[in-house]
Amino acid sequence: MAFGIKRNELIEWKKKIDQGEIAFLTHYWLDDRFPECKTVTKVGCLDLEKLAEWGKRYGLRKEWIHHRKDGYSHFDLLGERQTEILQKEGLTEHLWQKKSRHT
Repeated sequence: MAFGIKRNELIEWKKKIDQGEIAFLTHYWLDDRFPECKTVTKVGCLDLEKLAEWGKRYGLRKEWIHHRKDGYSHFDLLGERQTEILQKEGLTEHLWQKKSRHT
């Protein structure tokens, strides 16, 4: 279940995806399959090949892309991999969100 997303954050994420950019969106997330994870970062792009190449740099497989009919296909980043990738991407504001939302 997703929650804690501000409307303007979602609109900006979708706008970047529509423009062919690699876009990041971090929000609260609860799923019984991953009880230790309280947030998820969705990394999307309209160009699925570009998204797959981006993911390959971090050991993410192309088949892990969540394909959506609405055009907002994305990788879901969780746990330590989420933290590691956000750090490498220089997205400290997402790390702050993850930390503050984790408590």
